[in-house]
Amino acid sequence: MIIPRDYFDRPTLDVARSLVGKYLVREQGGRLIAGRIIEVEAYVGTEDKACHASKGRTARTDVLFGPPGHAYVYLCYGMYEMLNVVTEQEGFPAAILLRAVECDGRLIDGPGRLTRAFDIDRRLNRCDLTLGQSLWFEDRGEAVPPGWLKTHPRIGVDYAGEWAHKPWRFRLTTEASKPGRPITKRALSRK
Repeated sequence: MIIPRDYFDRPTLDVARSLVGKYLVREQGGRLIAGRIIEVEAYVGTEDKACHASKGRTARTDVLFGPPGHAYVYLCYGMYEMLNVVTEQEGFPAAILLRAVECDGRLIDGPGRLTRAFDIDRRLNRCDLTLGQSLWFEDRGEAVPPGWLKTHPRIGVDYAGEWAHKPWRFRLTTEASKPGRPITKRALSRK
């Protein structure tokens, strides 16, 4: 089932926790690529110094203030495209960065690797992720077992001071694996 807009029109941290375990799906030229979401990071409002909207509404950040369920794709370090989904009510800037997925039994770890693997770039900025066209999220009914979702500080936002230490990064792990090791389809079948 394609995840509808009202799913994203909720508090960002709630959406981030529940988005882990769902699927990112990309359609291109009749071909579908799907990956189970393993890791995300939340960015919440203008007071969050790690959020791009902390410096106000600009041409780049305008999409963050728009309706929930849209893509915010930007270039990082001049070389990595980053995919976010806008959350919360229109006018309040918040989004979730996708950091890792599992696709065809392999881990794609890192937001730049993820966008390269799914051929996502800034042409998809502002794409409505609730329509099921080009790029969307699916709920395939797979529950995340209790204890398999871990929280961590966000990565690469030391400039944000105290905001850098917020445990707003959510990663799927298995208790049967080494700490921090991603869940795999084989691990799921053993449970």
